[in-house]
Amino acid sequence: MMRHRVLFVCTGNICRSPTAEGVARAIASQQGMERRFEFDSAGTQGYHVGEPPDPRTVATALKRGYDLSPLRARRLGEFDFVAFDYLLAMDRTHLEIMHRASPPEHRHKLGLFLNPAEHQEEEVPDPYYGGIQGFDHVLDLIEAGAQSLIKRLTQK
Repeated sequence: MMRHRVLFVCTGNICRSPTAEGVARAIASQQGMERRFEFDSAGTQGYHVGEPPDPRTVATALKRGYDLSPLRARRLGEFDFVAFDYLLAMDRTHLEIMHRASPPEHRHKLGLFLNPAEHQEEEVPDPYYGGIQGFDHVLDLIEAGAQSLIKRLTQK
């Protein structure tokens, strides 16, 4: 059985990418597929290394049954390009940063989290500077994106 190693990447690893990590892990578990996946998250910047996700992120996720409180922010590192099968950016800016940082032999692993063929939006917007409704919207996008990602990878 193939185990898919997936890393979700945003800016500081306190809003979007930890949400994707927690949601994807929960969905895989609900579907009895937790052994088929390894999920993690990281940020392109090191502003929040060691910190828990943003309190608004944690509260919004908890309302839908996802506990993100054990997660801690970390920065994307060179080892990630080797260790993961898929490194998925929340937006095009992250993807560009990852492309520049990635060794050429690992660039084929990079992509956007939201697959344009499956979703109307290609990017997960940063909710950090907005109101609480932004966190709900991000969670909506991530739930849909995680479900389609898991479905796509389990069909491989």
